[in-house]
Amino acid sequence: MLDQLPVLLAQPRPADDSNLPYFLGIAAVVVIGGIFLLVLLIAFAAYGKTWFQAYMSSADVSMMSLVGMGFRQVNSAVIVRAKIMAGQAGLDINRRTGISTTRLEAHYLAGGNVMNVMNAIIAAHRAGIPLDFDQAAAIDLAGRDVLDAVRTSVNPKVIDCPDPRRSNSDTISAIAKDGIELRVKARVTVRTNLARLIGGATEDTIIARVGEGMITSIGSAESHKEVLANPNRISRAVLDRGLDNQTAFEIVSIDIAHVVVGENLGARLQADAAEADTRVARALAEQRRAEAVATEQENRAKVSENRAKLVEAEASVPRAMADAFRKGNLTVAS
Repeated sequence: MLDQLPVLLAQPRPADDSNLPYFLGIAAVVVIGGIFLLVLLIAFAAYGKTWFQAYMSSADVSMMSLVGMGFRQVNSAVIVRAKIMAGQAGLDINRRTGISTTRLEAHYLAGGNVMNVMNAIIAAHRAGIPLDFDQAAAIDLAGRDVLDAVRTSVNPKVIDCPDPRRSNSDTISAIAKDGIELRVKARVTVRTNLARLIGGATEDTIIARVGEGMITSIGSAESHKEVLANPNRISRAVLDRGLDNQTAFEIVSIDIAHVVVGENLGARLQADAAEADTRVARALAEQRRAEAVATEQENRAKVSENRAKLVEAEASVPRAMADAFRKGNLTVAS
């Protein structure tokens, strides 16, 4: 519109006396041009520094995109910084196929951590690990720390089994077939499996499975001396079970930190069983004694009853003899 101003000024004035439409047209062009310049000045004042930084870094962020971020309440500094980092790292920032401004905005509006995702993608790219933006964004929105996952994938981490922070004990107790208790602590080296990070089980599952495998391995040993002589049999047995299945990690190795001989639980259990058997035998003997005492009392009652019957029978004899005398059925021999 400003480029039309010289043309309007060069046009001849109307022949009639009324110059009002002519001046109104010029005034409208000037006002519209002023408003347009004012908007541009405001936009450059607000986003000029950010746009210039993106332009000099070849981040492919337009001024209209920055203005739109302001209306959408998106932190433009974060988006531009992420685009600059991606471009400088050699990542694809094409608007259609690469990490575009629109995709970064969408992740920001979804509540994701844009900088954490970008740092993770760059770290994976430098380490030669396949990780695209969609996968990293999905891991971040799932509540996982995608940057820590990439670091763990590059530099495996060690998990204590059992973990003292999650349990009250720092060892796992298991009993061999000879009844001797062994207290074992293992250290599991794991690497993050990015493909199974979403929906995969966490460290707690790894610790639980490794603990279960250790207890099973020790429990299958004929003697605790076999385990003490060759602790590697525990780690081999645990690794052969494929405990990292359906988890977010890959088990690199399982190392037995230390093995401590505990109590002779087999002997204690046998002693407890013998004590229980003794108590049962005492109870049975007491039951038989009580039954014998009851039988004795019953027999004494029967004796007393029979004695009473005898006395009653003896008392009826004189009465019967007297009745016989009266009736003449009994005579005295001369």
